[in-house]
Amino acid sequence: MNQEILDEITNRDYSVIKGRIQKTVQEKITEIGSKGVIFGLSGGIDSAVIAYLSKDVETSNALICQATAIIMPDSKISPEDETNDALKIVDSLNLNYKLIDINQIHKEYYKVLEPEDRALGNLRARIRKNILYYYANSKNLTVLGSSDKSEHLIGYFTKFGDGAADVLPIVSLYKTQVRELARFLGIPDHIIQKKSSPNLWPNHVAESEIGSTYEEIDCILYCILDKKMSVDETINQTKIKEETVEKIYQLYKKSEHKRITPEHL
Repeated sequence: MNQEILDEITNRDYSVIKGRIQKTVQEKITEIGSKGVIFGLSGGIDSAVIAYLSKDVETSNALICQATAIIMPDSKISPEDETNDALKIVDSLNLNYKLIDINQIHKEYYKVLEPEDRALGNLRARIRKNILYYYANSKNLTVLGSSDKSEHLIGYFTKFGDGAADVLPIVSLYKTQVRELARFLGIPDHIIQKKSSPNLWPNHVAESEIGSTYEEIDCILYCILDKKMSVDETINQTKIKEETVEKIYQLYKKSEHKRITPEHL
């Protein structure tokens, strides 16, 4: 892989990026007229970045009176260390939070639905989003989503699950940029280095499921979408295998329906 392209992606002023994201969130809260923000916190890097940004937003704008994290493991499949990391984050940032084990809720669905492993896995993401919007509704809060640009562009999220939100603060940042922003924010290194996982089924690891590293994904998407290169040019520039480039490009094309709102007929 061409390291120069990866360096081009990650070489950013993260102080400016942080300020831009917080300003956008502040403007959205003003527009909606809510009392603060709410988000799901898994203990992974994306939601950790949202937590750190939200705490700073909370203290920098008097319009925002609260930032609330909802930690929603499924005790059947969620790694205990993930939940522990989430609890450490809310403790270190002094955030309001609730810990809700969604296992029992998921079991109730399982009792009445015909089983299909992938659909039941994605149901976990939809249960979590329902809970977030319940509290957003009852407490007049704005829901922040944690999708980053890499996962958003290849459709690596559950439609109307983790992809649903009022604001997606880091959707303009590739995963490798999110990692650099996390370092800038002072997020613990073990969270930054942790393998990303939606925790929708046992031993669920994002890069294993996708079949590519985030470094590869980011370089491919950056060349094709930001630099307007063809697939062949991207292969030549990135030095990434043809089948990998083609696969990521097809994931981008086939997941377009997940990124658009329903048509008004």
